[in-house]
Amino acid sequence: MAQQVVNIGTVSTESFIMDYMQFGSGGKTLVILPGLSVQSVMGAADAVASAYEMLTREYTIYLFDRRRDPPVGYSISQMAADTAVAVKALGLERVSVFGASQGGMIAMELAIDFPHLVDKLILGSTSCCVSDEDFMPIAEWISLAQKGDAEALYLSFGRSVYPNSVFEQSRSYLIKAAKGVTADELKHFIIFAESLRGFDISKRLDALNCPVLIIGDNDDRVLGGNASSKLAEYVVNSPKCELFMYNGYGHAAYDTAPDYKDRMLSFLES
Repeated sequence: MAQQVVNIGTVSTESFIMDYMQFGSGGKTLVILPGLSVQSVMGAADAVASAYEMLTREYTIYLFDRRRDPPVGYSISQMAADTAVAVKALGLERVSVFGASQGGMIAMELAIDFPHLVDKLILGSTSCCVSDEDFMPIAEWISLAQKGDAEALYLSFGRSVYPNSVFEQSRSYLIKAAKGVTADELKHFIIFAESLRGFDISKRLDALNCPVLIIGDNDDRVLGGNASSKLAEYVVNSPKCELFMYNGYGHAAYDTAPDYKDRMLSFLES
């Protein structure tokens, strides 16, 4: 297939500015909410579009970044509310949503607080509650960001989210990417990462009323191998809730598992 055409756009409101990318030509809409990252995923737009190519015949895909200038204390709930504003600003309605890691937490808040927007929900490598123990690797990232050590941050991040073999293959890329990190990006990363501290939506998940697919990995070294199965236990009122667990693909199974997009498409089309 020919390379996907990716459009980069911006939603500007009185309160915030949020970037997004759009690709695909399908008649249905899929919104992607990515996980926590040091730098914006907009710089990897072509790679993102390539990764989701198999969905682009049926779906037009919108990936939303976080707002550009997050305030200190910016919460997951506020991220979801801002995302809802951005989705509505583009005239989108009744969309399917895929949220990965922190993006999955935002997606849950979005589906609960704005149920009219979300038709189907896919939650990848995410959790309904972040305990003090779960927060430990994230606390390490925050500490490295506060010290301004972007290289150590990238290496710690990569070591946590990827299987060992993938991390070793990616080491030189991570070191190179770290060289371009700015002080503002580190400041924003700290704000976004702090939003995970004490996050707990477990008691609200009975409000989810759309079909849900939960995908995790038993070898998740960030949120824990049981995070996805625990999450599934709280989704009790969804008309359909499916759980699939990988082994060996790590927290970033959404990037590393070769059949991940097949599973997404099968659920979306069911």
